[in-house]
Amino acid sequence: MRTQQIATIARFTALEAVRTRLPWLFVVVLALLLGGAYFIQQLAITESARMQIGFAAAATRFAAVFILSLHILTSMVREFNDKGLELTLSFDLRRSHYILGRLLGFLLVALLVALLATLPQFVLAPAPAAAQWGLSLALELSVMAALSLFCIVTFTQLMPAASFVFGFYLLARTLSAIRLMNDVPLFGGITPSQQVFSWLIDALALIVPALDRFAPSAWLADGAAAWPALGANAAQALLYCTLLAAAAMFDFHRRNL
Repeated sequence: MRTQQIATIARFTALEAVRTRLPWLFVVVLALLLGGAYFIQQLAITESARMQIGFAAAATRFAAVFILSLHILTSMVREFNDKGLELTLSFDLRRSHYILGRLLGFLLVALLVALLATLPQFVLAPAPAAAQWGLSLALELSVMAALSLFCIVTFTQLMPAASFVFGFYLLARTLSAIRLMNDVPLFGGITPSQQVFSWLIDALALIVPALDRFAPSAWLADGAAAWPALGANAAQALLYCTLLAAAAMFDFHRRNL
């Protein structure tokens, strides 16, 4: 019975994405990005194919994260405002099962978005590399789906939740570069303030997922990556999705509705 309730919520969550024409919106965005990638290829003097692949992969990845996260945030805000959440919980349904159902539905939407994003890459890059890139993108989108659900459950407002989600994504994407620049100072030795900042960055690296290792453009440009790299991405995605789901359940249980 409980499993059926979770599956029903997940099904309607996925149907909501289809009925709001999210796949068609993403297809239109993909077409525009591929047109931009072709324009970049024509402008490049050398390594035009590599430039095209790099631009298409990076832009597609960012568009997928942006559209998926915004869809999840607006979907939950709409349910909060329309009092649909109170109606759903008025039935014999646990709050944890509601969160699990919504998360499962959003993960299905993330898988659909990753599939649509991967299809053009088979034209631009070798099939094994495109397949690995697509699987890694699906894992990255799963983490962002869990994060978006947690943020909207915690903040309940669109602007603070969206700001946190995209700020977190930017930090997770650039944290490795920040650590590298901090470890190699340009002038002189390491000052006490730089040492404190280095400790802070190292502490953040233990908490924030290394999203820069998910779906890198180099996999498409240079060929298929080693499978252990994809396994490390899967382990990170499973860990962070579990933690974020547990945090969302905890915060949802303590709220008064």
